[in-house]
Amino acid sequence: MQDDSAPFDILLVEDDPADAGLAKRALREGRILCRVSHVRDGVEAMEFLRRTDQFAGAPRPDLILLDLNMPRMDGRAVLQELKADPELKTIPVVILTTSDVDRDVNASYLLGANSFITKPMDMDAFFDAVKSVEEYWFRVVRLPR
Repeated sequence: MQDDSAPFDILLVEDDPADAGLAKRALREGRILCRVSHVRDGVEAMEFLRRTDQFAGAPRPDLILLDLNMPRMDGRAVLQELKADPELKTIPVVILTTSDVDRDVNASYLLGANSFITKPMDMDAFFDAVKSVEEYWFRVVRLPR
């Protein structure tokens, strides 16, 4: 487990501004100190993870919250590229998406996702889901360093 005084870094990959705002708010209100970086699509996610262009000084995230359906490069392509990269493949990825289709769930796990969560439509349930992700990944699980 990480030193409680050092914040965890989360990369939120989400194209919907409302969902991104809710997720960031839920993480800010959680019991665990987290720094959240937000990108809007898969192209930006890979630039962030590889620390290229505008993301040259980006932190390596301890966890990625990844939407599946995004413009330019969707979450499936991000997951595939991320898990094929020896430098990045150990970063846990939680799919946080509106999809509840079995083929998306199965494909995500086959591509290396660590968890799959369908975004609840209710705001309180959405907050609870994000907080439970934070609690599980930063209080219960031991993350690779």
